Amino acid sequence: MSNPIETPADCTVTAPAGTFRGAVRDAVRSWRGIRYAEAPVGERRWRDPVAAAAATAEVDATAFGAVCPQLRTPAIALGDDAVLDEDCLMLNVWSADVAARTDADTAETPRPVMVWLHGGAYTFGASSQRTYDATSLVTRGDVVVVTINYRLAAFGFLDLSGLLPDGGFDRNLALKDVLLALRWVQDNIAAFGGDPDRVTVFGESAGGGLVTTLLATPSAAGLFHRAIAQSSPASSMYGVERAREVAERFVRELGIDQTDPASTTAALRAASADELVTAGMAVYAQVPDEAPGTLAFAPIVDGDLLPEAPATVLHEGRGLPVPLMIGTNKDEASLFKFMKSPLIPITEERIMKMFSDMAADNPTVELPSVAQVQTAYENVRKNTVGLGVARDIGFRMPTVWIAEGHAAAAPVWLYRFDHATPFLHLIGLGATHGSELAYLWGTFSSGPKDPTFRLGGKRAGEQISARMQGRWAAFAHGRTPDADGMTGAPQWPAYDPAGQTATLAAHLAYEMLSLVALQRQRTDPRGTR
Repeated sequence: MSNPIETPADCTVTAPAGTFRGAVRDAVRSWRGIRYAEAPVGERRWRDPVAAAAATAEVDATAFGAVCPQLRTPAIALGDDAVLDEDCLMLNVWSADVAARTDADTAETPRPVMVWLHGGAYTFGASSQRTYDATSLVTRGDVVVVTINYRLAAFGFLDLSGLLPDGGFDRNLALKDVLLALRWVQDNIAAFGGDPDRVTVFGESAGGGLVTTLLATPSAAGLFHRAIAQSSPASSMYGVERAREVAERFVRELGIDQTDPASTTAALRAASADELVTAGMAVYAQVPDEAPGTLAFAPIVDGDLLPEAPATVLHEGRGLPVPLMIGTNKDEASLFKFMKSPLIPITEERIMKMFSDMAADNPTVELPSVAQVQTAYENVRKNTVGLGVARDIGFRMPTVWIAEGHAAAAPVWLYRFDHATPFLHLIGLGATHGSELAYLWGTFSSGPKDPTFRLGGKRAGEQISARMQGRWAAFAHGRTPDADGMTGAPQWPAYDPAGQTATLAAHLAYEMLSLVALQRQRTDPRGTR
């Protein structure tokens, strides 16, 4: 993460936020660990983020900033030198060197900006993960990429304001972190060669959930102009009453007496970051165990910043009217089974409980009946039905709902990522949750022991990566997401809920364009016919 990098004089920029000295490697300039908010520590813990004051001296922006405190897990490699600290509200900027542009007319033209929101179940991850090295994406896509940290789990998604209304606590902190970072981009990105009028926000998993949440957040209007949501758990949002229950559980887990509000508040502020992580992880596991398919930590439908459930708003075509790319992976749920994660239920009893809870949380969305669901999976092997249903309820169905509704507000492109290497097929993961990320970023190896290509598939992967980056970048440039000039890359028409749906599937060494009727999307959510 912090390897020595050559730092030429022309990698220093001056923006309203200050003067930042970056670094260059492989003809890509980067500025890392830029503070966009004051440290959310002490009395600022569980408070709204405050914009960072402009730096008065030159800032060394050659190393990543701290990562929000979390339990380290092999599934999300933060890097051995990652520092965990509540003072984590930093961002990073990547841009290809101006000299890399061969067209003199475009050498000084501002580039489109892509702002990345990382995933991790709203509990794990960081903008500095090796996967999100933007070198390949900015080089091939001719874009500026910004990756941001936001507060996680109990630090960013816990709402103590309902439990302790006089305690000085705010809610929806992580969402507010993202909004503040987007405002920083608007104010400063021009100094880094970016165009503040062409900002695409994109993210995966929890990051995709934040993207769909932003589309339903009125105050986000004007902060971005296009959006890409990858594997968004869009329906996993809850109201203030559920948030209060989570807060009560969290305080109990810390062993704090709730008899006296003032004492409870003081004890919460005095708790160490490690104690908050430990209590948060206990709640993270308990909540989905008792209510299958639900998350302990997620954005809160508070009636204020987030007035209504995003899935409802977007399904009804009332989201911010910006073009949207949205999709899922073919085998989303297999990763959760492989990791024995409590987040995705796969047994019949727990799936039916999840299905009924989902209907209660999204009353305006027409769900298929149990008989329809059973019919859709009648030709599926019995031991894989649970994975298919969990995938579709948790990811694919909300994605199609959003595509159906948002198409009335702005153009929508719907995709499904199908590709998996021979090794991932062999171990039963397939095109699982998050498996598209290496292709999008062009970062195929997470380390010397990464087995992904052990049985081959690297050449096909590189071809898919080039097309995927081309499509994502074309969209960010304001065009349709077509891989122009790439042999064998089909056109990708916009989603049309009134006639046929257009779903782009990335599969093996080529891309297949599947045109299927809307009714088929509803009755065959696995997309296998």
